[in-house]
Amino acid sequence: MRTNEAIQQDVQSAIKWEPLLQAAEIGVTAKDGVITLTGTVDSYAKKLAAETATMNVAGVKAVAEEIKVKLGSWGKKDDTEIATTAANALKWSWQVPKDKVQVKVQDGWLTLTGEVQWNSEREAAHDAVRTLPGVVGVTNITTIKANEHNKVEKKLVEDAIARHWSIGGQDIQVSVSGSTVTLSGTVGSLYEKREAGTVAWNTPGIFNVNNDLLVEYDYAAVAL
Repeated sequence: MRTNEAIQQDVQSAIKWEPLLQAAEIGVTAKDGVITLTGTVDSYAKKLAAETATMNVAGVKAVAEEIKVKLGSWGKKDDTEIATTAANALKWSWQVPKDKVQVKVQDGWLTLTGEVQWNSEREAAHDAVRTLPGVVGVTNITTIKANEHNKVEKKLVEDAIARHWSIGGQDIQVSVSGSTVTLSGTVGSLYEKREAGTVAWNTPGIFNVNNDLLVEYDYAAVAL
């Protein structure tokens, strides 16, 4: 049984453990496994690092991320400069298909559009631009358009989940409708939920994944 206080302390420790976040002022509150992050950081990369560190802590069911990015005078770039740097970053990334992802910038916030064949390519586009100077946020609305001859096979998804070391024994059900995979059931951590989603996305022919897995973890609900 884990108390809210214990989960809160673990999240605070996980955030402090991240090299990027040692000097960041991030507030952490916990209630029934839901973590709320607040505060201000000076880069989008730090915001993502805090969120990732939190989601990897045992007992965390969900994260309400309210961290604001406020660039110092040294970190500010005009949108034209950010757009040029982002376009080059996408071009130089070997994981991003050439000329398949476009970027728009408004007040330091990047929006990625376009069409790729794999979720890994979509994620690679986000990774290529998220740490660039001057970026305060990224919205990735790149769509996935797999080859039409690829048919999603339910058993492929089930087998991939079954052989994964961290989720193979979990209560995960798979359903397929056209090119959409839906995951349902329960897992023991937010990390396992994300891993199941990643495994599903790696299946050939996938256009969309509905990750409806519930996170159930034993803890004592002690209010903070």
